[in-house]
Amino acid sequence: MKDKTIYVMHSNICKVLANPIRIEIIDVIGEKEMSFKEIQEATGVLKSNLSQHLSNMVVSGILTQRKEGTSVFFKLSTYKVAKACKIMREVLIENLKKTQKIIDVK
Repeated sequence: MKDKTIYVMHSNICKVLANPIRIEIIDVIGEKEMSFKEIQEATGVLKSNLSQHLSNMVVSGILTQRKEGTSVFFKLSTYKVAKACKIMREVLIENLKKTQKIIDVK
C-alpha cells in the first residue's frame, strides 16, 4: 500500500479553505501583500474574527506574514493557492451554467 500522507495533507488544506471568508481573503490578497487593516477594510470582517482566520491560514501554510513596526502584512505563500481557488470557481460557474440550461429547457 502506498503512503497516503499527501492525501491527508491535501484534506487538511481543504478543511482550512472550507470557509467562505478564507476564500474571500485569498481572492482579495491575490498576488499582492496586504496589511491586516487593508484586508479588514476589503472584507468587512470583524477584527477578532479576521485575526482567527488569518492565523489559521498562516499556520496551515496558505499565507505568510511579516511584521513592520506595529503593522502585520500577509501574502499568499504561493500564487498557486489563488490559481487553485480560481479553477474551482470556474468549475462551479460551469456547473451553474449547465444547471441554468437544464432549467431553461424545461
